[in-house]
Amino acid sequence: MAGAETPELAQSAVESGADLIEIGFPFSDPLADGPVIRAAAERALAEGMRTERCLECLAATRALVDIPLVPMTYSSLLEARGYVRFEEEARSAGATSLIVADLPIEAEPGLRRVQLVAPTTPAERLRLAAERTDGWLYLVSVTGTTGTRDSLSSQALDLVARARDATNVPLLLGFGISTPEQAAEAAAHADGVVVGSRAVQVAEEGPAALHDYVQSLRTAIDSATTSPSRR
Repeated sequence: MAGAETPELAQSAVESGADLIEIGFPFSDPLADGPVIRAAAERALAEGMRTERCLECLAATRALVDIPLVPMTYSSLLEARGYVRFEEEARSAGATSLIVADLPIEAEPGLRRVQLVAPTTPAERLRLAAERTDGWLYLVSVTGTTGTRDSLSSQALDLVARARDATNVPLLLGFGISTPEQAAEAAAHADGVVVGSRAVQVAEEGPAALHDYVQSLRTAIDSATTSPSRR
């Protein structure tokens, strides 16, 4: 989540093996997020993290790391600022792409962003999302909100297989992945793994704790992959 500590936390995550950092721009009604990220968004808003300060946080993070940075937010923030303006300012601040969780595929076709698909996404819409996505396709492993879970969803691998049949773009699997074991299982099938809620929880303990956690994920993922292209 965007905040004063975010640049240092991102730097620690990168040093321990993160390939990409998703930065939450907080919104008061985050429909796709579970209790952990909701609480983090509420804290950020209470600390005064509005769009302008989030963009400053993004730029400060970009100054410390050279991997892809992807702001994740909701369409109300873009509507309030203007879709074109928001994208221009985000990319000028160092964003590689954007995730707008509640924006349908057909909406704002000029806005380049990472598209999300879920187990309930029909085949035709999955192909459309793959055609319009920016760089990679975000596979939502469960029907529901973000949050830690005890095991990888049974729907997840079926979704990966369906997406493989529909597109050649890289597939990153997220929602509900929190342990090294789950990350390794997901990485054996998808091209990457997105860890949100558990990373936010660990980040509350500081950069050192986040470093160790990301390193444990990196080790597990590397053990499950056979070539760098699968990471």
